[in-house]
Amino acid sequence: MSSQPIYRITFFNQQEVYEIYARHVFQSDLWGFLEVEEFIFGERSQMIVDPAEEKLKNEFTDVKRSFIPMQSVVRIDEVEKEGAGKITEVTGAAAGNVRPFPFPSMAGSKPVKE
Repeated sequence: MSSQPIYRITFFNQQEVYEIYARHVFQSDLWGFLEVEEFIFGERSQMIVDPAEEKLKNEFTDVKRSFIPMQSVVRIDEVEKEGAGKITEVTGAAAGNVRPFPFPSMAGSKPVKE
């Protein structure tokens, strides 16, 4: 295994499942968010270009750090090498079954008086 770990992060975003690879994943100082840094994309050494990976790569072009809501995260794996990132649309019966994990609401809290 390489000296720097590689993480595969799977999460929901607007009726799609994203699978991305990054070198750094940690809990953010922003409450309820996960921070992801140093995205890894496949090398363009092959003649075949995967349109799904290209879409993902274009979406994260010039992104230094991404904040992902914790309730959107499905899974985080430490892997030995990066794979092809992808975006998969959730359709059909699965679209009705996919729901973000419920998160405690701040609606019932009282405002702080100074």
